[in-house]
Amino acid sequence: MKRREFLKTTAVGTAMLAAMPGAALAQEVTLRLHQFLPPVATVPAKILKPWGERLAEASDGRLNVQHFDAMSLGGRPPELMDQARDGVVDLSMTVVGYTPGRFPRTEVFELPFMMTSPVATSLAFWQMVEEDFQSNEYADFKVLGAWVHGPGVIHSTDPIEKLEDMKGKTVRGPTRVINDMLSELGATPVGMPLPAIPEALSKGVINSTVIPWEVTPAVRLSELVSNHTEFTGAESLYTATIVLVMNKAKYDALPDDLKAILDAESGAKLSEFASQVMWDNDAPGRELAVKNGNNIIQLDETEVARWKEAAQPVIDRWVAEMDGKGLDGQGLIDRAKALIAENAT
Repeated sequence: MKRREFLKTTAVGTAMLAAMPGAALAQEVTLRLHQFLPPVATVPAKILKPWGERLAEASDGRLNVQHFDAMSLGGRPPELMDQARDGVVDLSMTVVGYTPGRFPRTEVFELPFMMTSPVATSLAFWQMVEEDFQSNEYADFKVLGAWVHGPGVIHSTDPIEKLEDMKGKTVRGPTRVINDMLSELGATPVGMPLPAIPEALSKGVINSTVIPWEVTPAVRLSELVSNHTEFTGAESLYTATIVLVMNKAKYDALPDDLKAILDAESGAKLSEFASQVMWDNDAPGRELAVKNGNNIIQLDETEVARWKEAAQPVIDRWVAEMDGKGLDGQGLIDRAKALIAENAT
């Protein structure tokens, strides 16, 4: 066969192959996921990696997630959202409040004593993403999951047994709403991402922190402080909001079948799964503190009522601030509470 005829035949064959329905199915995609936690932490080890494995299995190995833990691709945790938006990475998992004030609607779930069940709250969060947040404050991203962690606990060098004990405490908080609450409760809040906690405690920059039990083993917290204050009653002191977001262009460029697989394994399914796993892992984290001989303090409902009353100005200020932004602050609270209640049944 002459060279010209060979090239012509090859071109025709290539065109026919491209036109075949199965051709598009041959595309393989690897998504780079960046996040701030160490690889042994619950979220990467028990949520994100199993999620990636499900995507690979459902796609016969054509859709894969490459995991980059502990900010190994560079930058700081507050930059994770922009890394996904700008295409530096394909996927980012982060605490929403690490970029303070930028996602105001989402803050409704971080208000004091808002959360009851983490799973019900996460499903409510996801529903409000679908209803409103995706097209507004997350318009630059494709949100794949939105969830919250289990009940927030105060971990301190000195015991906190009543509201007055917060005075003089320097407490690490994850977001501006939670820091506002800590200040209202009498403490001096210090905002910082979770990975900074061990060094800040060791150097005396802080003497207390708020995080859920689930992540305490990842930062060896039970070895750094010996007092842990829990809250009885239906509502938790606080929770923080977490999202898994994707670069929009990368999502839009996925073949339709891979996009369908990604959608099926994300959304409400991922949000519910993630919150349940985090909640389930509160118990092992707490058990480590117990085994270490640490002091577990449980505030009774009478004492918790005093904390609720003290925290109310935080909610009032937030509503006024949202109203000032042209958002319906009380409406957001009412909708969030209604959805939490619906999902708890």
